[in-house]
Amino acid sequence: MKTIGIIYNARVPEALDLSNAIVNELSLEKQSWISPAENLDALRERVAGTDLVITAGGDGTILRAARVTAPSGIPMVGVNMGRLGFMTELQVHEAVERLPLYFDGDCRVEERNMIQARVFREGGDRVLGEGPFHALNDVVLARGAISRVVTIRASIDSADLTTFRADGLIVSTATGSTGYSLAVGGPILDPTSDELVIKPIAAHVGLTVSLVLRSSATIGMTLEGADEAVLSIDGFLDYTLVPGDRVELEQSPLKARFLRIQDPNHFYATLTRRLGFSVRGQ
Repeated sequence: MKTIGIIYNARVPEALDLSNAIVNELSLEKQSWISPAENLDALRERVAGTDLVITAGGDGTILRAARVTAPSGIPMVGVNMGRLGFMTELQVHEAVERLPLYFDGDCRVEERNMIQARVFREGGDRVLGEGPFHALNDVVLARGAISRVVTIRASIDSADLTTFRADGLIVSTATGSTGYSLAVGGPILDPTSDELVIKPIAAHVGLTVSLVLRSSATIGMTLEGADEAVLSIDGFLDYTLVPGDRVELEQSPLKARFLRIQDPNHFYATLTRRLGFSVRGQ
């Protein structure tokens, strides 16, 4: 029997109940552990020797779990307890019945690309913080507490692109294309593709459209002007940057791995439903 970890959203009371039900009803007491997604240090200790991680929550829970599963190549199965669930595989009512199929290996492995970000201070090559940082969804450089536009000079493969004066700039993966990027008008990419998307947020100066880049592209974002900004990694790791700081982004060597039983076209079959649009005849 494989060692199975269950990572749940502690802000959803039912998520812990579901986690315990999975352990009890599937007799996993001796081969499993349960931990909240918010306790990153505990998760790093727990994942050693783990073969499979089940997440009980929404896409946000998967984003947190990916921080510890991706470096170790541990696959995930997501149970959706959120609103959208683009990355999840199962609904709550079917989780206990169908999870054994994933334990037995009767499934495929789907890999999702991630972004790697490094931050450099002005005038040197010192990396900020404990980076490089790895994001499954997106990296966002945006205004902080002060309600002013930020000035961001962007480059692609060391060639100057433009200088944005905007609320911010999003660099997303294909997985992240259905997240923040989509909310501000970005394109939806096939989730298994390896392209990167650049999407400005409420641009006053510079490009207003999205750019879709090949997987080998490198992206630079230099904060200019006089105001600080916030660098957000997957929406829950935030770092304050000052003018002159530079963010360098490229495809991450890490992959987020998911176990799938659903057909590859399941993403499109459920796309409009997950976005809240009705489909004729349903």
